[in-house]
Amino acid sequence: MTQQSSTASTPYAQGWRLAALLAVLLLINALSQIDRILPYILAEAIKTDLNLSDTQIGLMTGAAFAVCYTLLSLPLARAADRGSPRMVLLVCLVVWSAMTSLGGLASSFLVLALTRFGVAVGEAGAMPSGHALIGRLVPPERRGLAIGLFSMGIPLGTMVGFAAGGAIADTLGWRAALIGFGALGGLAALLALLIIPQTPALLRNEANTQPFLAAAFRLATSPGFRWLMLASLALGLGTASFYAFSAPFLIRTHGYTAGQVGLAFGLLQGLMGIAGTLLGGRAFDKARAGAGHVLRIPAIGLLIAAPTLAAGLFAPQGWMSIALFVPGMFAFAFLLPAAFSAAHLVAGPGRQALASSLVMIASGLLGPATGPLLVGMISDAVAEAGVANSLGYGLLIVPVGVALTGLACLVADRRIAERRRDDPASPN
Repeated sequence: MTQQSSTASTPYAQGWRLAALLAVLLLINALSQIDRILPYILAEAIKTDLNLSDTQIGLMTGAAFAVCYTLLSLPLARAADRGSPRMVLLVCLVVWSAMTSLGGLASSFLVLALTRFGVAVGEAGAMPSGHALIGRLVPPERRGLAIGLFSMGIPLGTMVGFAAGGAIADTLGWRAALIGFGALGGLAALLALLIIPQTPALLRNEANTQPFLAAAFRLATSPGFRWLMLASLALGLGTASFYAFSAPFLIRTHGYTAGQVGLAFGLLQGLMGIAGTLLGGRAFDKARAGAGHVLRIPAIGLLIAAPTLAAGLFAPQGWMSIALFVPGMFAFAFLLPAAFSAAHLVAGPGRQALASSLVMIASGLLGPATGPLLVGMISDAVAEAGVANSLGYGLLIVPVGVALTGLACLVADRRIAERRRDDPASPN
């Protein structure tokens, strides 16, 4: 069946309405990232206050989040694709913000872990519903850049979360950081209610009448998308471990305070992320307009970043470690809009949220659930053996995951390019 427009008409947002839509989506995605990564910069304070081990920190920042995030991503993507992505996004925003604030009241590991489950429940629908809104309201030729702008919320949120979270932890304590940022989410929900328009209804076509699980299976088993999911899985292993333990690594190994790490590491992550997502989105639009390879440049960047990340773990000075982490920060961000846009390209109209959800499941299932936990276990074991820089050894998982991501992206790129050459009329 020939693909047709996914909406009854194409009332794409234009002018100031488009700018306002993208601005509020950027804000929501930034808050989502802040609430997700706050425990990373607060980990040392939480560990001391609640008397936790590195293994428990790994469970809290990895498995506790990943399980709910993964289980609910597909159902929420279905609701966004077939119903109202605006309503899905608003409800999810309220849920994860409330659970973030409740985390600031936790008095034990179990209670804190349960609040992280709650944050994951809300955030599971943020990315798919945001991408569905972009798919319905942004003109096709500008969607790569729009996804890049939306993805810019991740580095912005990381920068603010690390810098402000570290500063608040040093002055007011880790509980104030969680409660305060959770409250900001409630204000953002009111703004989103006013700015984000209702989306037009979907037409009944092949994209949205096929049974949901069948559509997901068909998409996940297509050659290009299958390798894209493998790349996402490896990326999740590397990035989740990196962000969960990079701040504790710099604090323990190089003697920084949480505020110093938040300022230096967070600022660099934010700047590299902003540049990476914008350039990555623009590069994808250019590659898609021609017969270019949409994932080749991001793959090369990841293969360059892997050895610099490994070197940063054993650098003699803290500033050298941070500098060697910078190529990885840029490569992670550059890949984001390209990976999601490539997934949407393969999936076709009306299945953007489904494609985003599958990529998120791949990146958020095995990697975040096991990566930080393995880093924590290796670190605890190395420390018990009396070896210095135990976290550096545990974090070697990061460059391995990044290198595997680059290789998988090269294969996915070739498969997608082959499909586009064989069938130029296909959405692939």
